[in-house]
Amino acid sequence: MSNDKVRALSFFLSPMLLMVALFYLIPLVLTVYISFTGMRNWNVERYLGDFVGAYNYERLFHMFKYDPSFKAVVLTTIVFVMITLIINVLGGLGLALGSFFMSEKPSTIFRLLWLLPRMSPIAVYSLVWYYFFHGSEIGTLNAILMKLGFINEPIPWGQIVPWGAWSIIIFVNGLVGVSFGMIVFTSALNQIPKELVIAARVDGASAWQISKRILLPLMKWHFLYVLTWQFLSLLTTYPHLFLLVEWDLVNRDYGTTLALYVFNTAFGRGEQDQGLAAAAAVILSILGIVGGMITLKVLKFEEMIKKPRGDL
Repeated sequence: MSNDKVRALSFFLSPMLLMVALFYLIPLVLTVYISFTGMRNWNVERYLGDFVGAYNYERLFHMFKYDPSFKAVVLTTIVFVMITLIINVLGGLGLALGSFFMSEKPSTIFRLLWLLPRMSPIAVYSLVWYYFFHGSEIGTLNAILMKLGFINEPIPWGQIVPWGAWSIIIFVNGLVGVSFGMIVFTSALNQIPKELVIAARVDGASAWQISKRILLPLMKWHFLYVLTWQFLSLLTTYPHLFLLVEWDLVNRDYGTTLALYVFNTAFGRGEQDQGLAAAAAVILSILGIVGGMITLKVLKFEEMIKKPRGDL
């Protein structure tokens, strides 16, 4: 590569590299460092030089073995990420394919309706579901079921552990997540030549056959992107969960993921333990890296980026 190309490449990549360094690498290095200190209550002057080695990681391991609340957090993280990931990816794909075979105007309205949860402020969106799943007579779901005679008294849905709390946090976050996959997959479908679909229609192919044999094989890059992005996003998400737990809609232990545990430990009420939170955040980052690499390996990313054989 010539010097001119190297300079041009450096010029165009420098803003991105600067952002990665400022907003990812430097915070990551600081987080790793703090995880080896005994920092509490953001008392930097006292604790920043208080090196305690792997003590915070030993505390997490001990909690994982003996603390039921922390075990619930770990289990909730696994269930929440796995089930919501399936809903987000397959739900987004289904919505994109469904709207693809509609006429233009109905499909636009359909996609817009599914985008409403993502366009709504987090507090407003969470408040809607807070009143819907509320465990008293003011809860919309309880009011409907009592009116129809299915139940005689209100049910505290979010306090039924574990599946009551899990169902609510998965539903609330899944409803937002499917819109992201829908947008990406719709963009992919719009790039596929219409002639392929028209020719298949002429040959008598059904919508399912067109999707299976034409559309899905041409969307493998987008499927890989959505799956990887959603996995990393769900692993680190906590805003909706924070509000639902803070408002006491869902059980605190089974409504808290590891990401929310990190936030509450570092910034929550009472004594704040930044050293322990940083250690949990480092483990969360490692899980994200390992999970992302496994996803790329399973979906054969290396084969997808190989140069094609022969002349094109």
